[in-house]
Amino acid sequence: MTFIIVDLLSGWKVDGIMTEINLEFNGDGYRGDDYFLLNGRVITPYRIIEHGGIRVQGQYITRVFDMANSNVPEGSRVIDVRGVIIAPGFIDIHLHGGGGADVMDGSIEAFEIIARTHAQGGATAILPSTLTSSLEDLHRAISAFERARDSVINGARLLGLHLEGPYFAEAQCGAQDPRYLREPAPEEYLAILDKSAHIMRVSAAPELPGALELGRELRRRHILASIGHSDATYDDVLAAIESGYSHVTHLYSGMSGVKRVNCYRVTGVIESALLLDELTVEVIADGKHLPASLLKLIYKCKGPERVALCTDAIRAASMPDGEYIVGSEDDGRRIIVDDGVAWLEDRSAFAGSVATIGQLVRNMVNMADVSLRDAIKMATSTPAKILGVDDKMGCLDPGKNADMVVLDSGLSVIMTIVGGRVVYRAPGLD
Repeated sequence: MTFIIVDLLSGWKVDGIMTEINLEFNGDGYRGDDYFLLNGRVITPYRIIEHGGIRVQGQYITRVFDMANSNVPEGSRVIDVRGVIIAPGFIDIHLHGGGGADVMDGSIEAFEIIARTHAQGGATAILPSTLTSSLEDLHRAISAFERARDSVINGARLLGLHLEGPYFAEAQCGAQDPRYLREPAPEEYLAILDKSAHIMRVSAAPELPGALELGRELRRRHILASIGHSDATYDDVLAAIESGYSHVTHLYSGMSGVKRVNCYRVTGVIESALLLDELTVEVIADGKHLPASLLKLIYKCKGPERVALCTDAIRAASMPDGEYIVGSEDDGRRIIVDDGVAWLEDRSAFAGSVATIGQLVRNMVNMADVSLRDAIKMATSTPAKILGVDDKMGCLDPGKNADMVVLDSGLSVIMTIVGGRVVYRAPGLD
């Protein structure tokens, strides 16, 4: 049997002869209309196929199989991954930037850089996030996203927008700009929500006046309502769930914990999120925000079906240490990145992360002792379900988008495939 083989370690080959046919690079990524990935450890929602294969036709997966029980047609186009891991593409549901660009830059170019940077880290789909800002900057970012959404083809998919703020508790604002914090008013948030049909998520503090009405409006529009930067109590959280809130933004960061009121202990957002099965959570598992013990606690309390990994990455992601701006260049907050940690200038709070999502998967395995399958689930099928896009992505099933990531034995990203197109190959593999 003769295969046309693309060998990840040696280049393009046909029967040992170098060639440039098939999945050749055309400026928009490597693309093949019908090909196989073979000899991989294929991670499905249910098992790991140790000697598995996947058929890609156009933009979709059409076959997932055990090579011991299946044949590949003679003359097929093949990428031989030589025993490394083939996983669903990672889905990052909360990030602000990367590669030197920020969502609040408000340009198509910024979204292109962000999408390309995070594809290099294994993300095949991302939910770019705004932050607390002036209304002018917010509307500019939304308009830029609308223009960029269908034009960015050389990186991760732009799923939609996450509005992080401005309706937050001042006591829990963290790196959010306190100048622009305010309570939700219908005349403002309705105009914002009407501006784009692609707003998929809004984070807010549910204890603020008007925040429960906001939650009900988000539920009516099928937009994910998330509790974030909040000083809420357990009773506030219960009221929020009744009003449509179902998710918690970066657990442990920017939220209340147990406190004493007149000597009585009152439960905060942290404990409520761990306790209540109605809430899903996201975790910045960059190895900086949370120690291994808390990652283990979250996993033990919530399980992989209710925990999504997110980077909360800023423009300094995949960039060297130094000084950066969080938010727009002309009105954002100056921060310092030192030894891979992003700080406000006075070092009073973290200012997001500089990670890409592949690092988070590795950390869950190596720091939190989570199984490979569960760590990948928290970066794939769980965030897909939280966002309601699991009919299209999040697992390697026939009929789903051909969004995949190839990982070496150390869980580093070798290749990222979006809609059948190879948008990233690790250096040395070209």
